[in-house]
Amino acid sequence: MAIIANSYDEVISLIKDRLDIVDVVSQYVVLKKSGANYWGLCPFHNDKKPSMSVSPSRGIYKCFSCGAAGDALNFLIKIQNREFKDVIQELAEKFDIELPKKYHASSETKNHKKEMTDACKKAAKFYNMLLKSSEDSNKAMIYLKSRDITDEIINNFTLGWAPNKYDSLYKELKKEFSDDILEKAGLILKSNSGGWIDRFRNRIIIPIQNENGEYVAFGARVVDEGQNPKYLNSSDSLIYNKSKILFGLYSAQDAIKNEDGVIIMEGYFDVISAQAHGVKNAVASCGTALTPEHVKLLSRYTKSRRIFLSFDTDNAGINATKKGSSVIKETLSVLGNVKQFDESHISSSVDNKYACEIRVVSPPQGKDPDEFIRSMGGDEFKKYIENAPLLIDFLLNNILQGKNSAKSPQEKAELVEKIIEILKDVNNKIIQTEYVKMVSGVLDIDENAMLKELSKFEEREEYVYRAKNTEKHVTNSSQFEIKAQKNLLSVFFANDSSLTYSQINELLPDNIIQDESLIIVKNTIDKMACTINNVKELIKNLYTEFIEDDNLTQILTEIIELSEAFNGLTSDEFENAVRENIVRLKRCYQEKENNTLRQKYKEVNDDEIEALKIQMQLRDKIKLRTGD
Repeated sequence: MAIIANSYDEVISLIKDRLDIVDVVSQYVVLKKSGANYWGLCPFHNDKKPSMSVSPSRGIYKCFSCGAAGDALNFLIKIQNREFKDVIQELAEKFDIELPKKYHASSETKNHKKEMTDACKKAAKFYNMLLKSSEDSNKAMIYLKSRDITDEIINNFTLGWAPNKYDSLYKELKKEFSDDILEKAGLILKSNSGGWIDRFRNRIIIPIQNENGEYVAFGARVVDEGQNPKYLNSSDSLIYNKSKILFGLYSAQDAIKNEDGVIIMEGYFDVISAQAHGVKNAVASCGTALTPEHVKLLSRYTKSRRIFLSFDTDNAGINATKKGSSVIKETLSVLGNVKQFDESHISSSVDNKYACEIRVVSPPQGKDPDEFIRSMGGDEFKKYIENAPLLIDFLLNNILQGKNSAKSPQEKAELVEKIIEILKDVNNKIIQTEYVKMVSGVLDIDENAMLKELSKFEEREEYVYRAKNTEKHVTNSSQFEIKAQKNLLSVFFANDSSLTYSQINELLPDNIIQDESLIIVKNTIDKMACTINNVKELIKNLYTEFIEDDNLTQILTEIIELSEAFNGLTSDEFENAVRENIVRLKRCYQEKENNTLRQKYKEVNDDEIEALKIQMQLRDKIKLRTGD
């Protein structure tokens, strides 16, 4: 019998009660018990040795390398890379927990989604049947055959034909689905006369499936010359978001996992040709540029996050490669450095950890992946995959192709500037120097001059970095201050403290917590303490509150860990420990304030009256501190 929850918060609480942190994590990570905790390789970065600790007593996990942390629910959301509400809905169904009545709209939405995917599936089958039987489909078959699309490929990808008629699909589907569902699914449109017409007409139909295999959208290609646009794609809907769905992923999943790598292509037919000829791990975005959501989705299937970009070899394809690689780096760089060189170039003793590995598959000039695979075969294309250069080498080679047209010193300087933009990111100085030697030889320029230009560029970047850090140091608390503030907050999570929340709170002076993130944590504790009177419930509710904020989740986990130091203390020892932290923190704040006044004094030294005022303030502060 289903458990009926009175509120959404209660649903989350009931779910958390049923999630065991060790059971949850062990579904994805091999754990080994060591003392009171379990340890394993962190799945959120390229871990070489067990860096992630799982605490069954506190119900939390933490990676001591990349900083990932949270409770069991947070772990599931992070590793599945899904929306919070979607995971909650799935877990509620799993544990037979019924959502409150006011959330029944989500059930209605769920029913609508089911009807829409059913309608899309029926449409795909109908279009597929028309390709084989419609009186005007012959031109579509001729086009497909010209691209070496066989009957087997047509059936495998459920390719279809939308005839040059206004309502063929509508007449077929209205027997089973409402107009509202068909419109929401993007299958029909309102005509000028007020009736309904098919969205796709006189086009080859390419069905799009989500990662679960459900039909959710369509790409439609023209056959007749002069018909525009060349591709007409479904609009975003309740079941389709082109920024989150990749064409071919459903059929490519196993291959991506087995080969620990994915090939991203540009078009539908690139992927169709690739998969049909044995390159099973190929996918493409659906009429849009690569997005962070696409990258996160793919990272779930390739543990090493090995991503091959295989776009057209024209200027547009090269630009797409640059933009796509930037999105990949920006999305995954939080996990570490992007791979910059092959291991064979360096000592095997070096411990390499990479956020991702980006390579570029670039067949001979003038051939896009589809054309190359059809003419040369899938096995030949796989050879290019095996020998695909890393992104850095591809970008450098692409720039150096313009060396012959760069004859003047100014033109060479422009090329060098572009190359330095790439080389500045190489962290290994030996590899960086070797690249400089190679490039200077190709361009016939002085190696030392190029090294100096690279050094000047890096110095400018270092200056900017230091300036930012200095500003950050001025505006934020020091690391010692933050640690002391976290120590103070951790007293609220001491399991065997004999003091109540109110008693602990009275020990803390006003404004003793000054870091912005920690103020949020403290205010949230204050808010929850009105209705929660035990540490376990407080922790559970705080993780729920911060579920979509990785920074606050990691801070909360660190604070909970620090609370261990306060366990086992008597009431007097507990109070003394809190007061010692407060005294140290006040001294730190006073010293910072004195430093600020000293700086102001230097800045206004020419203004004798203003300088005297600040000097007196500083003297008073020092007297107050020393007790003179």
